[in-house]
Amino acid sequence: QDGPQRKKRKSEVGEVDKQLDVLAIGTAVGSILLYSTVKGELQSKLDGGHDSRVNCVRWHQDSCCLYSCSDDKHIVEWNTQTCKVKCKWKGDNSSVTCLCISPDGKMLLSAGRTIKLWDLETKEVYRHFTGHATSVSSLMFTTVKPMNESKPFDGITGLYFLSGAIHDRLLSVWYIRSDRKEKNAVMSFTVTDEPTFVDLTVSEVKEEPVKLAVVCRDGQLHLFEHILNGYCKKPLTSNCTVQIATPGNDGDSTPKPVPILAAAFCTDKQSLLLVYGNTLQPIIEKVSLNTSEPHICLVRDIQKVLSLKTDAALTKVKTPAVNSDTKVLVPGIPGHSTAVKTPALGKEKKKNKRKPGETEESIEERLGALDIDVNKVKTPGGLPQTDSFAVLLVQGLESNDAEILNKVLNTRKENIVKNTVARMPIHAVIPLLHELTKRLQGNPYSASVMVRWLKSVFTLHASYLSTLPDLIPQLGMLYQLMESRVKTLQKLSRLHGRLFILVTQVAASQTVQDVPEVNQTAKLVYEDDSSEEEGSDDEMIADKDSDENWDEDEEKEEQSDEQDMTVEKEINGDSDLEPENESEEE
Repeated sequence: QDGPQRKKRKSEVGEVDKQLDVLAIGTAVGSILLYSTVKGELQSKLDGGHDSRVNCVRWHQDSCCLYSCSDDKHIVEWNTQTCKVKCKWKGDNSSVTCLCISPDGKMLLSAGRTIKLWDLETKEVYRHFTGHATSVSSLMFTTVKPMNESKPFDGITGLYFLSGAIHDRLLSVWYIRSDRKEKNAVMSFTVTDEPTFVDLTVSEVKEEPVKLAVVCRDGQLHLFEHILNGYCKKPLTSNCTVQIATPGNDGDSTPKPVPILAAAFCTDKQSLLLVYGNTLQPIIEKVSLNTSEPHICLVRDIQKVLSLKTDAALTKVKTPAVNSDTKVLVPGIPGHSTAVKTPALGKEKKKNKRKPGETEESIEERLGALDIDVNKVKTPGGLPQTDSFAVLLVQGLESNDAEILNKVLNTRKENIVKNTVARMPIHAVIPLLHELTKRLQGNPYSASVMVRWLKSVFTLHASYLSTLPDLIPQLGMLYQLMESRVKTLQKLSRLHGRLFILVTQVAASQTVQDVPEVNQTAKLVYEDDSSEEEGSDDEMIADKDSDENWDEDEEKEEQSDEQDMTVEKEINGDSDLEPENESEEE
């Protein structure tokens, strides 16, 4: 061909290459940066589209077109050549977190919690899907062509796509139907923890299975292989789980797990690229795995590779070059014995270091030397107050001091617990909950004390806890502990009832055995077998006795009357000179 045409073709290729090596980066302030990976510099900046943080950026098949979504509920279509907004529309009632463009480039998937399929020409919703309970973090199409090839293909109907959300251990697969009836997921994949990175091989032929690689927050990689052929009720588990660990040599016998950060399939759809180790200095390795085994553990010695250089750290402190003869005196170093005189006492200050034989001065003596009134410093009663409890608790949580924490957390007074929790700073609430959870796991007898603290934390700091986005993983262990304890409560109460009955029965039987035998001999016996004669004689004897007793009683009464009379006469002054009266009285 001629020269000018060749030049033109070269320039076209150059333009395409320029566009292919551009990296789009969404920022927290709402702008998008276009970064050239070849030149290693910022190429351009897209402004004016979003008012809030950019959550997702996706390139269209047409390389000049870029789509982005944000917390401001909008989706923006950009022209990257002019760096201006091509179109902007509201994507959801809440923040839009993820985007995905269909294989033919005519449709766009967007997701906050619910998932919507948009027609990019009209910017109208084509289909609705139920979505997830939390914000969607990943969206991707799993098939290029529909499985049922008998019907004509319109570019979207019959395709499957995959979605994952934060704090959700299920990855859902959705099917795009010609009608609007079915909005729920057709199948799901289950993993051990929240998925942080997802990659898959797209199924291009009907019988070709979809291969899925999911990296979880716990550092494991799960590999799935499944042919998408309609509805599946049960969640599918992984065919193979991959972990990486250290060999455990060089004095440390226990192997330590190495977290996998990301994984991606290579172009051959068989081998994998694994990213593992430290996020500051990750290791990328291409591996071919035998997925027939359910568990694979790769042994990698990352200590030699990840030897971060700490010796070459820059420091502003310079040590002067000094001769060996000179002696430098620096305050605070032993040997610096210059006499520092205080104006009041005129005594030499003692060195900080004590000799082995010396005893340390008490605080009272030190305060006395400083001429401070000791009584003002001492707290009344000597017990720590509520505000000092709060300070102690924060210090114990920050320094992880078991002694301080035991002193504070073993308090049984409700008022002190409430006031301490109320006065503690907000940032110490989550560490306190972790510490209480740890103690609940350990000694079961401490639960009664720890529950008081938990109750106060939840009642006083409920508003703060409800604002935390990662509250569910923070309190996951606590929920499990509570559920496990409550589950056994019914069984334990039944067992307690049965044991109580048994114990009382045993105790009752023992008391019956311990009672001494009662003496059955009668204290009084009445016999009714005698004849009538004996009976009459007894009555006669009894009558005689009673008559004699009666006579004796009368005589005694008369004597006592006479004595009374004589006493009265003496009192009244009557004498024996009046014989008439005497005879009358007699």
